[in-house]
Amino acid sequence: MAKMRVSYEYSEAEDKSIRLGLFLIVCGILSLFILGFCWLSPTLQSMQSKPANCTVVSVLRPEEMFECVFTCGADCKGTSLYPCLQIFVNNSESNSVALLHFDEQQLVLNPKCSYVPPCERDNQKNKDNVLWWEDYWTKEVSSQSFTCFFNQQRRPDDVLWRRSHDASVLLHCVLWPMVSLLVGTLIVLLTVCARSLAVRAEAIQKRKCSYEPEGNSEQGKTPANTNTASFRTLPMFAVPVRRRDREQEH
Repeated sequence: MAKMRVSYEYSEAEDKSIRLGLFLIVCGILSLFILGFCWLSPTLQSMQSKPANCTVVSVLRPEEMFECVFTCGADCKGTSLYPCLQIFVNNSESNSVALLHFDEQQLVLNPKCSYVPPCERDNQKNKDNVLWWEDYWTKEVSSQSFTCFFNQQRRPDDVLWRRSHDASVLLHCVLWPMVSLLVGTLIVLLTVCARSLAVRAEAIQKRKCSYEPEGNSEQGKTPANTNTASFRTLPMFAVPVRRRDREQEH
């Protein structure tokens, strides 16, 4: 019997689905690395800080002015000045006085000041913004206790009022790349499995079609042989002879 040949080539739709699955897998891996370097590391460092109870000890505004960079268009940049606001608090973790910062970004931007205002071109607007926060911490918060975040190992002399990153950022950094990776893998596996099942079904169908003509040919040969045998016993154009004629001949 001749060997069956079955086509293993993918159709256009199957080829597109495999490409889509591979694209999602690559995007999931790349996004996992990118988000891991850009967001995961700062988030883990931010989550290492422990919550503590802080109370305001003093609010100071030194005479020193700091520069900030403002933008006024695509190719327009400049520098302006803002006053420094220093808020010293006492935290319950170390029971010592530390400088309060609004978040990690402002701590990195200016470690000497508690608050860095959004940079405006007008120096007076920057000053008014800082004065508003000075009144807030002096009059409204005053000696009230509030929650702050303290990291003894990294910065024992600084505390944070807010966290720039929390557990939700960590969840998103891991969840969406893994979803893209799993969906792409699932699409590729389902496409390959569907194609393999189609190939098997095609092979089985071809086997059935190859067996049917052989059975029909064998069935067709048997009545032909019986007919030939019957034709051989009786010669064609035989003339019947009566019994009396035979006796007269003898």
